[in-house]
Amino acid sequence: MGTGFSHCLQIFPTSDIKRTSQFYEEIGFRAVNYLDADEPHVCLYRDSIEIVLTMTDVEVVPNRIRYGYGYDAYFVAYGLQEIEQELMELNVKIVRPLTITDYNNHELVFEDVDGRWIAVGNKQ
Repeated sequence: MGTGFSHCLQIFPTSDIKRTSQFYEEIGFRAVNYLDADEPHVCLYRDSIEIVLTMTDVEVVPNRIRYGYGYDAYFVAYGLQEIEQELMELNVKIVRPLTITDYNNHELVFEDVDGRWIAVGNKQ
């Protein structure tokens, strides 16, 4: 695969693409809609993070429920105290406040509108 990777993206299926897009826009993502495409989707951008929302008719089941534990996405970020404060001011559910994990990451976890747990952190 070489060494040319610059970032990755997350693909989030959702049964209500407009509601999910609105949630991410409210926390600072920029949305680009492709709802008239053959495969309707919305691209969300913030810094070097990209999320692609796709439509589904089935219920979204977060990883922690489907597999017993785990996040649905992990975003590497800095300025974690500011991010946590921003999320709290926007009344986003903080599942785990900013802490140092047992695997030595600075990390916080929030829940999105579809019940996904999104970790934000970095190596100490």
